[in-house]
Amino acid sequence: MEVDYEFRNWEELIPDALGLIFKNLTLDETLTVIPRVCKSWGRVVAGPYCWQEINIVEWSKCQSPQTIDRMLRMLVTRSSGSPHKLCVSGALNDQSFSFIADHAKSLRTLKLPRIAVSDLIVEQVAAKLSTITSLDLSYCKTIGAPALEAIGKHCKHLTKLRRCMYGWELDKDPQDKEGFAIAASMPKLKHLELRFMRISTEPVLQILLSCPELHLLNVVGCYSVKIDEKFVKNFSGLNVVGPEGSGWDDCSTFSVSSSYLDWDLMGVIHNEVEYDDFEEDMLDEAWEDGLGMEDGEAFGFYDGFYRDNGGFDWPPSP
Repeated sequence: MEVDYEFRNWEELIPDALGLIFKNLTLDETLTVIPRVCKSWGRVVAGPYCWQEINIVEWSKCQSPQTIDRMLRMLVTRSSGSPHKLCVSGALNDQSFSFIADHAKSLRTLKLPRIAVSDLIVEQVAAKLSTITSLDLSYCKTIGAPALEAIGKHCKHLTKLRRCMYGWELDKDPQDKEGFAIAASMPKLKHLELRFMRISTEPVLQILLSCPELHLLNVVGCYSVKIDEKFVKNFSGLNVVGPEGSGWDDCSTFSVSSSYLDWDLMGVIHNEVEYDDFEEDMLDEAWEDGLGMEDGEAFGFYDGFYRDNGGFDWPPSP
């Protein structure tokens, strides 16, 4: 018995569907392999369909700041200013941050660990980031309380904030002002990570009193914080991680009085909080020079990679 098979031309898939498929590929595959398959796929990659979520954290760890900035600008431009998630790690400067605010006004999730921006630029452009609900400004040493106040003032829907620091910098200046800024301007927070921040008990207590919807507070490594267990029990649904321990080895709902791993809390973290938010704790700051690239050409980012590794015999586009 003969079976009739219906062969479908992948070229004819609508761009939105192709964009969803291409999201599962790596950055280099999306930028260099897909455009060489056929012209229609190349047009999809060049348009906004693949770039509603831009995550180049892993790629940016081994690139120079200049290369990161150029890639960021290219991808945000391709998104037509409509990404709702942007994640990039590196020494982005004030100009880069201003570019994000001007050209990505629909953002809901913004992760910018290790950037080097000033309080002044954050104060100037925070109003353009009013749609953000989740923000990561961990390991950013050049901002302080003024930047957090501006974000809290303009980002009224912010429910998740990560402001973690390096554990080996506990002898630096205290950051209590940042804690008070969070308490004063971010009342809708539900998830707050302050790992290894140089913060004392008073601003943390103020945060607990000012953020009634808070269900997870991570103060691992904040060794100056002393909170009474009975006080914490006054807040229904609140889980406190720290201040003692290193993050994974010593998590508890209130680790001041217990060093055992609370698996119920780990279930909360697994089900309600993205695991990757806990993984960027103590990464190497060292930068390596990135591969060169040609202006306006995505292939320039990876030409060196394919040349050094033999490349692939890709057929010409039809």
